[in-house]
Order: sequence, then C-alpha cells, then structure tokens
Amino acid sequence: MTTMHTFPTLFISHGSPMMAVDPGQTGAMLQRLATQLGKPRAIVMVSAHHMTLMPEVGMALRPATIYDFSGFPEALYQINYPARGAADIGEWILQLLSDAGIAARPNPQRGLDHGAWSPMLHMYPDADIPIVPLSIQPRMDARHHFTMGRAIAALRSEGVLVIGSGNLTHNLRDISRRERDGPTTPYVAEFQAWFAQQLAMCDIDALLDWERSAPHGRRAHPADDHLLPIFVALGAGGDGAATRRLHEDVNYGVLAMDAYAFGDTGAALEQFS
Repeated sequence: MTTMHTFPTLFISHGSPMMAVDPGQTGAMLQRLATQLGKPRAIVMVSAHHMTLMPEVGMALRPATIYDFSGFPEALYQINYPARGAADIGEWILQLLSDAGIAARPNPQRGLDHGAWSPMLHMYPDADIPIVPLSIQPRMDARHHFTMGRAIAALRSEGVLVIGSGNLTHNLRDISRRERDGPTTPYVAEFQAWFAQQLAMCDIDALLDWERSAPHGRRAHPADDHLLPIFVALGAGGDGAATRRLHEDVNYGVLAMDAYAFGDTGAALEQFS
C-alpha cells in the first residue's frame, strides 16, 4: 500500500438519538471537525451500541441504517445514512486483531446503529466515506479495549479514521425530565475533570483502572458500554499518544458530551476550537 495521510483517532460523545435532528453545540463541533480533518479513505466505527461477546467486524457492502431506539419522533425513523462498507478494510482489521492474538469474527449483515450514523450525519452528511463497524465487548474491561485499539493502530497511516462513539458519562437514570441545557450535576463535572487530567498526563494505568480511580466512576457509568469506545480510540492513537480535548459540554445535566483526538493531530487541528 502507498502511504496516505495519517489521521488522529477520535472519541466523540453521541448523546441522545435526538442529536440527529437537534444537533446543538456537539453537532456544530462535529461539522467543524470534519471540515478541518478532511475526508479519510474509510472510517472504523466503534459504537457503544454494537456489543458482542467477541470482537466483530462489519463486512456489509451497504450497511443498513439501524433504528436501535424506541419512543422518539417519527422523523428519526425516516433517516437513512447510505454509506458503503469496505470489506478490504474489514479483512485487514481481522488480520491485525489476529496478529495481536485477539480472536474476531466477520459479520456480513451488520448495519450502522445510531451511535454510528447520528454523528456521521453531521460530520459527513453526504455518506460518501465507507464505514466499517467494530464491536465492543461489555464483558471485557478497559484494558482489553485499549489492546484492541493498539492492534489496529496501523490503519491510521493508511488514511483510515478510527472513531470511538459513546459518552464520557452515561447514567440515563439520572436524567429524569431534565432540560438539555440544564445545570451540570456536580459528579459529572468531577468525572470530566478527572478524565481530562489523566489524559493530559497520559496516565494510562489510572485510566484503565477508572472504576476504582475516577471519582464517582460507577455513578457516571452504571454500565461500561458508553465509555469503552474511548479506550479503543486511545489505544489506536499509538504509544504515548498526544491528546487534544476538542469539545466539552453536558446535555440534560448528566450526559457529558466531551470529544477527544489522540495521536498526531497535525496542522489540521492546530486551530480547532
């Protein structure tokens, strides 16, 4: 393969499915981010809503738009994000994982859940970039996902953008009729600040031990699923990955909408704000 542009890896918080039609500050940030990054050869999408017992790589030629939610306005169910798949990239991911001793399987039917297509609507609305889904394993810990990210780091230097899509905090039980732009709950702010500090110091051990080390860890994440994608993105950023915090916001007082870039962000993100 010829050498292509090297992309950083990203972690983005996708929030409620309503972000698709009511994007707010996060949607505007994603639009700016895509403009400054440019178009990758393909995107590997690690969504919190794609959960399997072992790593699974989507190989569909035309991944279907999955409506993995209920009780939302009809407009959401009319959205179609017709991105192509990329079987060659999928095969490469399977090989990279195998080389790292990680067993994985292909899924020729896997589509794009809202953790994938909702942010992509704002980043690449023309759906003209192939997307390859890669699952998380909620029964496995942060270190497993960091190792999985390390295994696929080589994709970056070949023009492939690795994105982890989740939420920096995700306790839906604490929302309870809150307004989207309401005041931030104190434990959320403390968790955000702790995560930002550890990333700035590149304290990988503390981050991988977040359940015990982070303030209010289990209140911020009663389940791991929406945090695990950040560890894939962090691992794929490479050894000693530089970290850039791209966005800081909170929806409904409890959903931290932070976004990060890992690895050499280059000139494309020098002026990003």
